[in-house]
Amino acid sequence: MSSVSSWLRCLGCALSIVAGLDAGSSAARAQDIPTAVGPGSYISVGGELSAFQTDYGQRVIYGGALFAEVNPTWRYGFEAEARYLRFNTFENVTETNYLVGPRVMLRPGPIRPYVKFLAGAGKITLPVGYAQGTFLAYAPGGGVDYIANDRVTLRVIDFEYQLWPQFSSYGSLHPYGISMGISFRLNPVEHIPKSADRSRWH
Repeated sequence: MSSVSSWLRCLGCALSIVAGLDAGSSAARAQDIPTAVGPGSYISVGGELSAFQTDYGQRVIYGGALFAEVNPTWRYGFEAEARYLRFNTFENVTETNYLVGPRVMLRPGPIRPYVKFLAGAGKITLPVGYAQGTFLAYAPGGGVDYIANDRVTLRVIDFEYQLWPQFSSYGSLHPYGISMGISFRLNPVEHIPKSADRSRWH
């Protein structure tokens, strides 16, 4: 029950942040319109802190991740991530993910909910270094980003539910968890004057 309560507290905190950002974003929208609202490509890199239920041993472990995003348009793009879960482990059980896949933004504007589907490799180290294994992993998920300014995006919440179908002959592994972080665009958002014709940006 304590782990469930902690997950609910984290989710409630994230939703409160989103609500606060949404309330303040109207003032930002009254200014110039970033191209993230319409056409415009960008590349960004970032990092995040993660808490994952490992499924193996039913323990929540912590770590960090590096990720990169390539978006040909504001709506459609690709994400790649490398996550290392090394803290609060039990008998040195650790997990590592190397995943990549498509990501779709659900609406334009400073607050951007998204869904994604990543795939790649999941690596686990079993208790006290007894064995290691690398397996095919799928990771549907979603979250909310907030464009803080021309360069910086806050990852308010990100959720992944992973499936490792080839983990063992006894069944698959299903780690899941949440992350929060920050990313930096390598090319800044260009601004469109408020008086510009908005119809051509949709």
